[in-house]
Amino acid sequence: MQTPEPPSNPHRAMGRGMALAASLVVLGVLWLYFSHALEARDNPNRHLAVASGAAELVLKRGSHGHYIFPGEINGRPVTFLLDTGATVVSVPAHLAGPLGLTPGAYQTSVTANGTVSTRATRIDTLAFGPFVVRNVPASLNPGMGDMQILLGMSVLRHMEFTQRGDTLILRPSGG
Repeated sequence: MQTPEPPSNPHRAMGRGMALAASLVVLGVLWLYFSHALEARDNPNRHLAVASGAAELVLKRGSHGHYIFPGEINGRPVTFLLDTGATVVSVPAHLAGPLGLTPGAYQTSVTANGTVSTRATRIDTLAFGPFVVRNVPASLNPGMGDMQILLGMSVLRHMEFTQRGDTLILRPSGG
């Protein structure tokens, strides 16, 4: 004689579903928390506050040793990486259209990753912190796949630098 199976508990399946949903919510919250914590560590300047009338910009060094900060090119928000080794501002080529940049003549650029063929361009307006620079020579680099723009000496030559520990202060140069 067979014993009848006990009736299935409809609440058990719902309980498992709720436990799975709660686990996913906890994982999502942890992911958001840690992604924001890592971003704050890598780019402590992502929310620049500049005093009205200020003529300097104070930057904190990120966890990788770079100075990364927000700005604008032609009125569109961008992220800059300060690069004193770059002769001009170097823009990832895939950002040319969204930033309103016109590719010009081909040129050869020597980068940290070797020699690459780039396109010359000019940035009408480049802004960061309290600074605005117009008619900036730049290059469009197809080898740059990320979203960061290298802020090179075509802009930085107008600045004075003071570095103390992990802080960099930029001011307009006197000449």
